[in-house]
Amino acid sequence: MDKTLFIDPGRCIGCQACVAACRECDSHRGRTMIHLDYVDEGHSGAAMPTVCMHCEDPVAPCAQVCPADAIPVGSDGIVHTAAKERCIGCGNCVHACPFGVPKLDLAEMLQFKCDMCYDRTSRGQSTMCATVCPTSAIFYGSYEELLADRPHARAVDIFGFGDDTIQTGCAVVVPAGREGQPVPGGYA
Repeated sequence: MDKTLFIDPGRCIGCQACVAACRECDSHRGRTMIHLDYVDEGHSGAAMPTVCMHCEDPVAPCAQVCPADAIPVGSDGIVHTAAKERCIGCGNCVHACPFGVPKLDLAEMLQFKCDMCYDRTSRGQSTMCATVCPTSAIFYGSYEELLADRPHARAVDIFGFGDDTIQTGCAVVVPAGREGQPVPGGYA
């Protein structure tokens, strides 16, 4: 992906502007596809926006385990919400995602998740969440654009889960390692 989402939890103030804006995206039918997780709710304002990481390697686990082949992965790397006409509401995708992103609407028996505002990004526009984030904790752009905005930023797109690793299409901005050295893995 030329442009992607970079999540910078160090900048998130937990304002929920991203959550509200996500509901406004034309394709979401009033449902938010982003989740804001509070690190120590009630005691700290620290929060982490959780979006689909659009896993690349291996190909999105949610799509791999779908018995109805309902979760399309575009040639651009975007992992889409389940196709309503194919999704059987089994929940396999919910359990397969290491990031806990897909949700299952039990009334509709349909999976939903962040699709990186495909109705906007496919036309060259930014995601709704990045557009409204007052602190740029959610940044939509290229790694070069991120570095132009934050010269010392490092981004990680490789995550370990036990013995397995997953490379994602989105990245998390992390602090530099000791003495300004980048943290191993990903873009750094």
